[in-house]
Amino acid sequence: MQGFLENFGGMSLGILGAGLAVVLAGIGSAKGTGMAGEAGAGLLCEDPSKFGKVMILQVIPGTQGIYGFVVGFLALMFMGVLDGTAVGMSITEGFRYFVACMPIALGGWISAIAQGRVAVAAINILAKKPDDWAKGMILCITVEFYAILSLLVSVFILLYI
Repeated sequence: MQGFLENFGGMSLGILGAGLAVVLAGIGSAKGTGMAGEAGAGLLCEDPSKFGKVMILQVIPGTQGIYGFVVGFLALMFMGVLDGTAVGMSITEGFRYFVACMPIALGGWISAIAQGRVAVAAINILAKKPDDWAKGMILCITVEFYAILSLLVSVFILLYI
């Protein structure tokens, strides 16, 4: 067991971090876009002409999943998994990659769900006051700022490992 951890423990931690960045941010985006899609479908039953605006509001919570994928891809690339050069990573180095992936994993997951809730509220604005729908979109984009901060922190840590 000791030999396994020395040879593969670091790589396992790094790959776990990359996987969590993709999966958790993706789960958040799926939840957020799903909530907005449900609200949007209700509005579109009443007024199909609002499809374009509803679609924009639904797509916004999906960006965190993309951010998580980018960080996961970068981590795998920097670890050497994609080009086959990954060998003998120490547990310490693997833990560094794991930690680098956590800001977008957790920040993306939580912010995508929060942004989905705001998107649902923005769809309600669109339903009741169609001329004010951009205000709801701005509220959605405000939540995006924190997802972008999570993305940047993960990328900066990856660049300086």
